[in-house]
Parts: sequence; structure tokens; C-alpha cells
Amino acid sequence: MNPAAEWLETDGLGGYAMGRADAVRTRRYHALLTVARTPPTERFTLVSGLDVWIETADGQFALSTQQYHGGIASPDGVSRLVDFSAVPWPTWRYRLPNGVEVTQELVMRHGSPLVMLAWRLIRPMDARLVVRPFFAVRDTHALTHANDVFDWRATVEGSRLDWRPYHGLPAVTAITTGSFTADPHWYRDFEYEEERARGLDFLEDLASPGTFRFALDGHDALLAFCSNTEGASAITIDEPVVLWQDVTQRERERRGAFATPLHRAADAFVVQRGDGRSILAGYPWFTDWGRDTFISLRGLCLATDRHDDAHAILLEWARHVSAGLLPNRFADFGAAPEYNSVDAALWYVVAVELFLRATESDGSVTSHELQTLGDAVGAIVDGYRRGTRYGIREDEDGLLAAGVPGVQLTWMDAKVGDWVVTPRIGKPVEVQALWINALHVASRWDETMAAVAERATTVFESRFWNDATNCLNDVIDVNGTLGQIDASVRPNQLLAVGGLPWTVISGARAGLIVNRVEADLWTDAGVRSLAPHEAEYVGVYEGDVRHRDGAYHQGTVWPWLTGAFVDAWVRVRGGSTAAKRAAAGRFLAPMIAHYDQSAPGFVGEIADGDAPHTPRGCPFQAWSVGEALWLQVVVLQSGRKQSGRPKVN
Repeated sequence: MNPAAEWLETDGLGGYAMGRADAVRTRRYHALLTVARTPPTERFTLVSGLDVWIETADGQFALSTQQYHGGIASPDGVSRLVDFSAVPWPTWRYRLPNGVEVTQELVMRHGSPLVMLAWRLIRPMDARLVVRPFFAVRDTHALTHANDVFDWRATVEGSRLDWRPYHGLPAVTAITTGSFTADPHWYRDFEYEEERARGLDFLEDLASPGTFRFALDGHDALLAFCSNTEGASAITIDEPVVLWQDVTQRERERRGAFATPLHRAADAFVVQRGDGRSILAGYPWFTDWGRDTFISLRGLCLATDRHDDAHAILLEWARHVSAGLLPNRFADFGAAPEYNSVDAALWYVVAVELFLRATESDGSVTSHELQTLGDAVGAIVDGYRRGTRYGIREDEDGLLAAGVPGVQLTWMDAKVGDWVVTPRIGKPVEVQALWINALHVASRWDETMAAVAERATTVFESRFWNDATNCLNDVIDVNGTLGQIDASVRPNQLLAVGGLPWTVISGARAGLIVNRVEADLWTDAGVRSLAPHEAEYVGVYEGDVRHRDGAYHQGTVWPWLTGAFVDAWVRVRGGSTAAKRAAAGRFLAPMIAHYDQSAPGFVGEIADGDAPHTPRGCPFQAWSVGEALWLQVVVLQSGRKQSGRPKVN
């Protein structure tokens, strides 16, 4: 057991519970109940943590540990932890000095902002359990400090207690088999080491309204925390034993249907958005981002046969096309969606194509829905051909130009103040591959687009190939200057060879590209964003915001790129069974194992470019999980679905 390994529970609405195997909170996001007031956004952390202890004839023994300012760890519960498992939900096992063991379980109910905990003595004895909760009731990205506004009063009705700590913010409800004693206190100076390492505020005060006491007399001690949010299933059961049975039975059956740990991980990211569906880019801090959603969709939904979810996601996002663009992201609080992305809309078009290929034989897409998708695709392609915001336009050579000073449009989007770390103004290589694929997809509805795609393909190879590097340039016509190139060895060129429905580069040159990426960029954690020999390479992602964002796409490893890399590696070897078997053992398995040490069952956002490639960033990342699933289920197993496509009239 890695004590720092992180676990995640989600509610399907954007809310979550998250922590470490040793139950020590080191992030502001480590919490027992974070809810999305308007799913999947407006997230509030309500219950941050607990102090837990057992009272016996032999004395009082803690089952929890908090980190306080100055590196003070108290009490000593972590010293009694002997085992942790994240399956089927987080479960801890503690051993008291007399040999008696206590288990603690935590599970969220899908569709409701509710988390439930249970404690059980493995061998009965005369003992009492005491639990002191810590309330935050704040924007999940913020921190709480002691104040005189917090309302400590609880409304008690049977086994249910309700708090409304702040006017206008979500309420907190507890449902319990224990008895509650009011004993309000501010606990000050909790210290979050991960926040300090990221150069952010790292001290927080939390409100504790009192304690719950349980007699451990052969029955489980049960405690649920919940809240009411828009679109959530109503929590109507106030009897804690019945609620525990309901939650655990439902979740055991639901989770038992997942074929692999990655299938289960995929479920965490598919969430409700209004009456539709969407994909959260990552936990704990990302909302639903356009680019991430459509890269993730084929793995999270199509590879897992969640076609209904894919269907709902594509129709939901079709409503948001504006001047050919789709939102780069939805803000967590209030602000209008941001449309500063050149590739989000193109990835949407690719996702539409893959969805239609996956469902073409089952009749699940009505003619009206097909036309809705076609209209969205047409609006995107037409908007780009005519020209839209941020200098995005089809140029005279048929390729796609994009970019204006001060705006980050591609997936390499780090920006600190006015500093755009990788501006990539001009014609980025992966944008061309996506553009050519989008033109092919548009030919479903407009046959003339096929010829436009073929012309762009011919121009692409002649303009992007670099004999000196034996691979593709990363950007041409840099800053709008014809012929000016950025020849940095980056992974973006992979999308010309693999990862998309239509291959843009094939033959010997495709093999040279894959060889160069494998030699310079591949690690067991995934693909580096810049080759180590480049002058701007940064091998470790750490420090304050400026240092981290300066390294974000300058050598940092991105596991989501493994999808395009492995697909390309297999394609240039003819897609043989032997090539697939070799790629699974040589690339995919080591990558999954690497992240399994830090977040069991998941794949994280990034890792250091330098060995040992320490995982960094967001520990639970949608497109990383999605691309691993797509490789595991489609590319390296059943093969690519390349059946004929019906002509659209």
C-alpha cells in the first residue's frame, strides 16, 4: 500500500469524495463531500474530513490523522492503519493495541450528492466510536478561515440533522445511527502540503459543530452526509440502516458490471449537464472542456458500449456551436463559456464520425438527430472555411491557419499573465490532421468536401516534411510568415499517422515519424511534450504557477498521447496481431502500471519528463483514461471499426 495513493468516489453529477490511502488530507480538494450545485459545475466542498477515535476500557485510540501548520501530525491514527483497498469502494482496516480490528468504509451513491460511511468491529468488544466532522462549505477551489458568520445551529428530526452554515450556500445534512452532541469549535491551521508545493495558499480553518457517538455493540456505526442540488435524485430515506443497504446494494450491482478497472474509472467522468450529458476533464479541479470531452469520448463511451451517453453528449454540445467554434471550457462558476480553442470543434467532428461508425448498424440515431449532428459538423467546417475568431481560417493552400498574439488556441495552452508559453501561431501540425479528418467527415453530408480534403492532404505532406529531422515540423508559417517553421520535435505530429480515422501520412515517412517519437519522446509514463535535446525542454514539473506552467508542455509527459502513439506504432507495422501484442506489453501495460501506484485504477494527467517520471497534476484525468481504454478495447484487441458508411441524403 502506497500511503500517498489517492482514491476517488463520484456521484455522476460533478460531485466527489477524494483522499489518500492513509486518510491524511494534503490537498484543499481532499474531502468527504463536494457537491455540484448546478451539475456539473458550481462545486462546493461541504465536509472536508473527520476526526475519529475508539473509546475502550484500555483507553482511547485515534483512527484519524490531521496535518497542522508546522508539519504537526495529530492524532496518531495513521499508525494503526494496516490495510487499504479502493475496490469496490474505499475501505480502511485499523488494528488497536489489543489486536481488535476496525474497518471504515466510504461510498457515494450515483445520482445523488450523498456519501455514506460505516465503521465495524471485526471482533465484538465493549467500545464506543466518536466522530467529529469538519465542515468547509466553500467553493471547492477556495479555502475557509474562522469567522463569526458561520451558523452552528442544527435542526434535528429523528436520525436526521440539517445545518445551513451560510445564507445562500448549500446546506449540509447528516443521517446517522449515532447520537449528536453540539460542541462547536473552529479548528485552525490545517496544512495542505500539495498546495504549498504548488505555490498556493495552504492553510485552512474548518468548523466542527460537534461529535457523533456510537455504541459498537455488534452493529455498524453509520453516518451519511448529503445536500440538495439541481437535478439530483431526492434523498428520501431517513432510516440510516435502510439507506446503507440501499446505497451499497445499488453500488455493488452497478460497479460489478464494469469489465475492468479502466471501465470503472471511465464511469467517474461521464456526468449530467442540464437535461443532457457531458464529460468532466478531470478530478478534482477541471470542469467539462470541449477538447478533453471529444478526445475522451471514444474511450470512455464508445469503447465501453455507452452509446447512449455518447449520443447525449454529442447532441448536448451541438447546441453550443458559435461561429464554427465550440467552447474550450465551461467555467465552474457563472461565467459564459470560453470559445478560445482551434481544435475543440475539430475533435467534436471526429467524435461524431466515430460515434456514427459505432452505431450505424443499430438504428439508434434518428434521421432528425443525424441531421442535427450534420448541421453541427457543417457549421464548424463552414465557419472555419469562411474564417472565424482568433484568425482561424482556411488559407489559400487549403490548410488551416490559426492564432493571434496573446491567445493560446491549441491543446498546448499554458498561459501565465500575458505570457503564452507555446503560442504556436500559424499552422500547427495536429490542427492540420484534425482539419483534414473534419473535411472527410463533412463529406458524409456534402460530397464536395472529399476533394477539399484530398487537396489539403497533398499540400500537407509537401509543406510539413523536414528532411533534416526526419519528421514533421510542429508549426509552419509561424506568426503568419510564409515559410517560417518551428521544427521542434514534439508529439503533435503523431496525429498525422495515428489516432484519427483518416491517416494523413503513410509509407516510409510515417515509419520515420513513429521511430523519432519513440526514440525522443516515449517514456513508461507516456509521451513527452518536447524532446530532451531541445533548448526549451524542462524535465521536472514543480514549483509555483509560473514554473509549473512553464514546464507544462515543454517536456512534461502526457499519457493521453499514448493513444495516438500506440495506434501509429501499430499502423506502421501493418496492424498485425503480433504488432498489437507487442504494443500492449511494451507501451500500454507499463503506462497503466505507472499511474496505478499513485491513483489505483485511474490514469493521471501528467508526469515529469525526467525519470522516474513522477506523476503530477490532476490525478484522475478523463482523456488519459479514455485513450488507455480505446487502446485496450479497440486498437489492441477487437481492431478498428472500419465498416462501410451509409450515404447521407
